[in-house]
Amino acid sequence: MNKDSGIKWLFLDLNSYFASVEQQENPALRGKPVAVVPADTDYTCAIAASYEAKAYGIKTGTMIGEAKKMCPNLHCVVAQHRPYVEYHNRIIEEVGKHIPINKICSIDELSSRLPPSKRNIESAQIIATKIKTGIQQNIGSHIKCSIGVAPNSLLAKIACDMKKPDGLTFISQEDLPGPLLGLNLTDIPGIGFNMHKRLNKSGIYTMKDLWNTDPKHARKIWNNVQGERLWYWLHGYDFEPPETKPSMIGHSRVLDPEKRDYNSAQHMARQLLLKAVYRLHNHTLIAQHLYFSAHIKNVGRWNKGINIYATDNIFFLLEQLDDIWNMMRLDLHKNCSNITMLKFKKISISLHGLTHKEDSTKDLFLHNINDSSCKKALREQNLFAAMKKLQNKYKSDVVTLGLPPKTNSGDIGTKIAFSRVPDIEEFWSE
Repeated sequence: MNKDSGIKWLFLDLNSYFASVEQQENPALRGKPVAVVPADTDYTCAIAASYEAKAYGIKTGTMIGEAKKMCPNLHCVVAQHRPYVEYHNRIIEEVGKHIPINKICSIDELSSRLPPSKRNIESAQIIATKIKTGIQQNIGSHIKCSIGVAPNSLLAKIACDMKKPDGLTFISQEDLPGPLLGLNLTDIPGIGFNMHKRLNKSGIYTMKDLWNTDPKHARKIWNNVQGERLWYWLHGYDFEPPETKPSMIGHSRVLDPEKRDYNSAQHMARQLLLKAVYRLHNHTLIAQHLYFSAHIKNVGRWNKGINIYATDNIFFLLEQLDDIWNMMRLDLHKNCSNITMLKFKKISISLHGLTHKEDSTKDLFLHNINDSSCKKALREQNLFAAMKKLQNKYKSDVVTLGLPPKTNSGDIGTKIAFSRVPDIEEFWSE
């Protein structure tokens, strides 16, 4: 851990990214209020908003029915996650021409440690200007970014957030704590609604209070080491936290309004599991827990998780999913005489208890080559390997298990999560 003078990190945030890509792709949307939505219905919320829409008070999480009241001429666009990833990859390539990238934080954020010879405001400003110009000229005129430069990546992100859109902000070690004192506690990444309440209960109401507290007291408030880390980052210390292993792999899908029937929901659940298992294989992981969740109109949320032996066998996992589905059917049938009339709004599948294959105990059934169970398992492994090879070659579901459901977006299951950017191979075109 060190606390040097000057600046060391550059943080880049793509402004209103999803909406900007939609405006870049469709000139008719430029200069107009745009909300990106998961489904074409008023009963969902915006997952992104253009700056024209933000001027009306529309933001991520705003219900679309309410957003249309706030802005009657709002243009709602169903999210197309494939082009968002394609633009992301092109932007990463462009930024890499000007500076090494240390971490891709999300689909629209990245951070970079400045080379030692560039750790001054003049050099960093030149780099930032070249990045902005490169994105405008080589990616799209409607793709803009804000950039922050500071002693560590957290302060660089805070600086980045200070001026949007298209901003460039510097915070040097010598400036601290000045630029921070005008911020709200919730402007700091990692301080949400619940943590804000805990800080208040501990007598911390302002950034000045947080700055002046003790690092051990911050650790006590957070009830873990993250509070102490945050204190040191805010004071300009530069260090990276230890890497964490993935705890789960999953996919979820808000079903298109016309595809919310019982059979379509079951097909979607199977396809989401198939996609999750592809990712499991790509990371050479096996799972020990399968979790399923469904949001059903007039019923609410139904969910079930089961423990399984450590596996990546899609055929075994599909059997377990069928068992869970039958449990749900029997449970729902207690209160609904015709469950095929139910409307499924959202389906989620996730695999937990992940371990690397090499760290696990081998399946006992595979030790005896003459055993029928072993032969069956080997056939299934070979079949799935062939399916993976075809999917990777053609980037689409040319071979799948069961009937793949049709979707309005053209892609099944894959979405962009806050902390994970999907590989382009994960998008299976219909």
